[in-house]
Amino acid sequence: MAYDRYPVERRSNQPQPLIEEPQSYSLQPASQTRFYRDKHNGKIMGVCAGIADYTGFDVALVRICFLAAVFMSGGSVLPFYFIAGWVAPTKPRELVDQRSEDRQFWQGVRASPTRAARDIRSRFKDIDRRLADIESYVTTENRTLAREIEQLR
Repeated sequence: MAYDRYPVERRSNQPQPLIEEPQSYSLQPASQTRFYRDKHNGKIMGVCAGIADYTGFDVALVRICFLAAVFMSGGSVLPFYFIAGWVAPTKPRELVDQRSEDRQFWQGVRASPTRAARDIRSRFKDIDRRLADIESYVTTENRTLAREIEQLR
């Protein structure tokens, strides 16, 4: 909601302090599934690097494809590049220093959200099955386990 971004007014009968405290704003976290310009790895405006980061392709391949598109279209693609560079937000600092496996996971989510959800669901089912196996091992009448526990006491 829009009103979440504004500071909350303090209403009290106590006098206000002379030194203003910094107001806290609730900021939304950076979205992992959104397209950002990657100025850190970019050459001109970071659009090709952002496309490469979003899709998971190599940056050099995206740049070569962009140059081929510029030559094939006679330069009519260039305004779209500059519009994308002007409109797209820059990549937030917290997303720049991501681990490679996190980056690959989110690229997979962007490519196929249903497949990513199915993979996560199967991982949780596997974890649940293993926990059920551990629970049944501990709770069943296991004489050797009971003997080992008694020896430890």
